[in-house]
Amino acid sequence: MNMEQIEKIIDETLQGKPLVMDCKSKNSKKLFIESYGCQMNMNDSEIVASILAEQGFNTTQNLEDADLVLVNTCSIREKAEQTVRKRLEKYNAVKKINPTMKVGVLGCMAERLKEKFLEEEKIVDLVVGPDAYRDLPNLLEEIDAGRDAVNVILSKDETYGDVSPVRLNNNGVSAFVSITRGCDNMCTFCVVPFTRGRERSRDPQSILEEIRTMHQQNFKEITLLGQNVDSYLWYGGGLKKDYKNASEIAKETAVGFAELLDLAATKFPKMRFRFSTSNPQDMSLDVIHVMAKHKNICKYLHLPVQSGSTKMLKAMNRQHTREEYIQLIDNVLKIVPEMSLSQDMIIGFCGETEEDHQDTLSLMRYVKYDYGYMFSYSERPGTLAAKKMADDVPEEVKKRRLAEVIQLQREHSLLRTQQHLGKTEEFLIEGISKKSDLHFKARNSQNTVVVFPKEQYKIGDFVNVKIEDCTSATLIGTAVGYSDNN
Repeated sequence: MNMEQIEKIIDETLQGKPLVMDCKSKNSKKLFIESYGCQMNMNDSEIVASILAEQGFNTTQNLEDADLVLVNTCSIREKAEQTVRKRLEKYNAVKKINPTMKVGVLGCMAERLKEKFLEEEKIVDLVVGPDAYRDLPNLLEEIDAGRDAVNVILSKDETYGDVSPVRLNNNGVSAFVSITRGCDNMCTFCVVPFTRGRERSRDPQSILEEIRTMHQQNFKEITLLGQNVDSYLWYGGGLKKDYKNASEIAKETAVGFAELLDLAATKFPKMRFRFSTSNPQDMSLDVIHVMAKHKNICKYLHLPVQSGSTKMLKAMNRQHTREEYIQLIDNVLKIVPEMSLSQDMIIGFCGETEEDHQDTLSLMRYVKYDYGYMFSYSERPGTLAAKKMADDVPEEVKKRRLAEVIQLQREHSLLRTQQHLGKTEEFLIEGISKKSDLHFKARNSQNTVVVFPKEQYKIGDFVNVKIEDCTSATLIGTAVGYSDNN
């Protein structure tokens, strides 16, 4: 796409509809919704709230008052599913007191288990997959008619591009905007392709329009979301895998992730942008160059690696080697030296040896991630690993290896936070510190959190903070004035 086409998209976005605050004061029914798992689930819950607002529901934070209770679920790990089942026990206790209350399960766990959920959890009234939320009004009618209510059909298109999400439990400062759905990567350990479907992208104009709405509502930071944002590719609609059969005109005007990121940062220079999640095999250095170009794109990259062993990466079907990952890291830091990096790591995957584990530790020592998300492997039904690979690493070995990885990450996290000591950096105030009502918490471009005395500042301000102390997770400082970004 050339600059003339990019400018045309920006101009068309400027002509969007005026912001209208839709008051739902006449709604009489109450919706209680909980979300578990990834940020995509949080954003999906906001879409659900928007759809149900048109059906007479306002959200409530009081479970006991709810007419409809929905839990948006995650299937990425067994522990996440166990958490959901425990919450259903809580709902059951409330439903005994309020028998008219309806309970529904949404998201990846609903997609995985489908009708089984109605059999296994007797209190569940409806089961809805990630692409079927528009059908909720019809499903509620099915419940009222005494019939089972299940819709877990996956879509080939972006399903909710024209839905304006209801921002739930937000701080009024940062918001999520989904740009892709699904995943084509088929990692052997991962259930996402089976619960979220194939990759498809959202019209860039609808994305920019949603960001514009957030800008009008005075949000200061947007996180662009997708199971794999680097795979974003808009060529007029349809699955990414069908792009090769698209017309030459569609290919000529196609928008990739680097271009979308450039569009957003250019159009909204006073808003800060993040994105998640990236995949090493799809990460383009064009994206990194766009990050270097714009001050308002945060210098933070979550780049899951899962293992430091090429043998394990091959077993996981990760489509990159250890050496290729290291080369990518080197190139990223060459273009943006101040880039903050975080990781996902699976410990004890099928066939992992002590040598493989040491490869993971040595990779961590090379990169020295700012922080990470580390878990021992748990088999997920339906995945290739569950079907064809033995979960053969003993639990005690998994626990020991995981403890070593966590300890090393803590050392690196402390090393990274210590690098901020004595510096004055720009932070966006997100809220009040959990430990003290007299302190704010704020986040810098590198995604590092600081706490500092409130003084005259307010939530949503960009402030300069001098860093005086730190832990492995948090910076401690004093605000020295507003930044130029206000």
